[in-house]
Amino acid sequence: MQKHILIVDDDVAIGDMLTEALTREGYRVSRAYSGTEALLLLPQARPDLVLLDLMLPGLAGEEVLPRLKGVPTIVVSAKVDVQDKVDLLLGGAADYVTKPFEIRELLARIAVRLRQAPAPDAARLTFGGLALDTDTRAASVDGAQTHLTRTECAILKLLMLNPNQVITKSVILDRISLDTPDCTESSLKMHVSNLRKKLRELDGNDYIEAVWGIGFKMRAPAPEP
Repeated sequence: MQKHILIVDDDVAIGDMLTEALTREGYRVSRAYSGTEALLLLPQARPDLVLLDLMLPGLAGEEVLPRLKGVPTIVVSAKVDVQDKVDLLLGGAADYVTKPFEIRELLARIAVRLRQAPAPDAARLTFGGLALDTDTRAASVDGAQTHLTRTECAILKLLMLNPNQVITKSVILDRISLDTPDCTESSLKMHVSNLRKKLRELDGNDYIEAVWGIGFKMRAPAPEP
């Protein structure tokens, strides 16, 4: 599967150069021009790796880094102070590259970090009492089980991987397109409706909430009296 890299840098020229080089290497690239924008993008299209500048408008890179927990992050900065590098590496950065950099070296460091990054265990996901086995496309609650279509499974997997976020319709279509090219904007509503019906039949709970005009999110079942 194509790896996704998020570039967080307000320098347009450097961002363009990185985008061209990474795209040529076969990566999918997203851009953010401030720390705040990066944090807004993160839940919608979680990257496999982040290239993070420090001197950003709004939230500085040092403030963004702790919020990227679980995503390998290479700091790319003009700051050369050794203590800065030590502090950032101890603070969660996977690597530190000083500007100006040699693009071949950065590409090599990216490849190494992506090989070392643990693959998320997405074969079995849980949300409250709901479990999803993505290998068999089976959703279950307390022994009750239903089989999902390929598209339904892809939608539920995306929502369960981002359980606290509203996922927009356009993001759903973009993220599941490789697995389910048959899903279109006009058919998405039908797929979600069928998925909600199947999950509701398991234990009576509606696990997916429609956010009017925006998209969908997971809904925690109501507590038992």
